[in-house]
Amino acid sequence: MSEEKKISANQQAKIVVAEEIAEKIKASKSVVFVDYNKLTVAEVSELRRKCKQAGCEYKVYKNTLLRKALNELGFTQFDGDLNGPTAVAFAQDETAAAKIMVQAAKDYQDKIVLKSAFVDNAYVDKEGVKALASMPSKEELIAKMLGSMQAPIANFAGVLNNLLSGIVRVLDQVAKSKEA
Repeated sequence: MSEEKKISANQQAKIVVAEEIAEKIKASKSVVFVDYNKLTVAEVSELRRKCKQAGCEYKVYKNTLLRKALNELGFTQFDGDLNGPTAVAFAQDETAAAKIMVQAAKDYQDKIVLKSAFVDNAYVDKEGVKALASMPSKEELIAKMLGSMQAPIANFAGVLNNLLSGIVRVLDQVAKSKEA
């Protein structure tokens, strides 16, 4: 008889789920953890819909599986936050999940409680999540930057157009004066 430890099907399933969570965390630019304990089923459905519209994924996992996944990635700072009911919002940008969850905490008045976040491979506390939610997204920043770069170019084009129009008018006047 072998001395190897046998892993039950349940334990094997938990290992697989923890690995899936770790992969989702690695694939996301931000992950926000919240306590969702007091939400109704209808409110959870509405929150999932809002997350989906914003390009986020809202999931509920057991804390032990979340802790295992984060620990496998080398992050133990979240251990204290992973108590009580925990929902997770995964996002492909740095601010979307934070914005959705901070707004949900306001909309659902104390039914959603911010815990922490994982952004750019770093632990972010709940105050940091609030600050992150107030920041414009990368796309918004790029749009603002392009808009500010476009204004001087448009002004320069206007000046050139006026200059050329002025030259054409002067040449036209010169031509008319020579005809007369």
